[in-house]
Amino acid sequence: MKKLLLAILTIFLLATCKSIPQQAKTTTLVKEDWAMLDFVKVDSINPILVPQSSQMFNSPISNKTVQWEQRNVLNPSAVVREGKVYLIYRAQDNEMTSRLGLAISDDGLHFKKQGNPILYPDNDNMKDYEWKGGVEDPRIVEREDGTYVMTYTAYDGKVARLCLASSKDLKTWTKHGLVLTDNKYKDLWSKSGAIVCQREGDKIIAVKIKNKYWMYFGDTDLYLATSDDLIHWEVALNEETQKMISVLHPRMGYFDSRLVEPGPFALLQKQGIILIYNGSNASNFNNPNIPKFTYAAGQALFDKENPYKMIDRMDTYFIHPDKPYEKTGEVNEVCFVEGLVFFKNKWFLYYGTADSKIAVAVKE
Repeated sequence: MKKLLLAILTIFLLATCKSIPQQAKTTTLVKEDWAMLDFVKVDSINPILVPQSSQMFNSPISNKTVQWEQRNVLNPSAVVREGKVYLIYRAQDNEMTSRLGLAISDDGLHFKKQGNPILYPDNDNMKDYEWKGGVEDPRIVEREDGTYVMTYTAYDGKVARLCLASSKDLKTWTKHGLVLTDNKYKDLWSKSGAIVCQREGDKIIAVKIKNKYWMYFGDTDLYLATSDDLIHWEVALNEETQKMISVLHPRMGYFDSRLVEPGPFALLQKQGIILIYNGSNASNFNNPNIPKFTYAAGQALFDKENPYKMIDRMDTYFIHPDKPYEKTGEVNEVCFVEGLVFFKNKWFLYYGTADSKIAVAVKE
């Protein structure tokens, strides 16, 4: 009997020892080699921006004074300029018209808002696309010559369209119109343009790959566009079908089972192009560990020579709603990441919470 027990124990130990290297290999988080993890929410001050009814603005279209951020502030982009963080954020009035505001910080945490919006629906050639829904969800990068280029969404109340604007000082902006200018695409729902960049000190500079700038865009699925100058863009198409090619799509059973949408710029690193993206959980065939329709953020890695080729993707989110101000608001259960800066030797991630307020998380 003892011999039998000894034999069984020996077999068990041998099997266990053999399994250890295999187990270690399969559970090692290879994604830590490339993904930007370990962001910590700054609970002591979050949310860092909230709506203020005292912010007044005369709408050039309605010719009325409006409380332009009375209802919500959300979904900010950010850049570092002259030792300060400039946060450009979406704000909504009580009629749900969106405009873009500006807040400035010396430490990346405490912000002072400017009195008037910096981009808004006006009596210009974009009025038909921007009124009355407004301008939404900015993403800002810097060109090599110091010009700032911003992708944003124009919303007429029915269709969202991806647009561009540029600025030298982050306060005065020139609108450049639609990104999808072809007649067969200009009335297509499109938004959320994340341009491929690289970090140079505390600046995030748009970078060319194979003599082209690249941009991921879309919601539900993500697509690609290329440009020579960051202003005029050409969509990547399937030559046979002439349809846009999806490079990232929702996954049944995961946190991003309903849709995917870009977060901030895409960051070129030695391992590849890191795309932080927002995912929404479907009502079925979803991740059962979080509520349906939850917005949480994940990351994907694309080939640095071939930005259309995905080479890795996180299986789960790295930030999700777990605070009261993230779980309840205009839209419940939302962490929507959109702003990222490298400032004072740290990464600052800015995100909208429940489509109502703005918060920050920091990575040392």
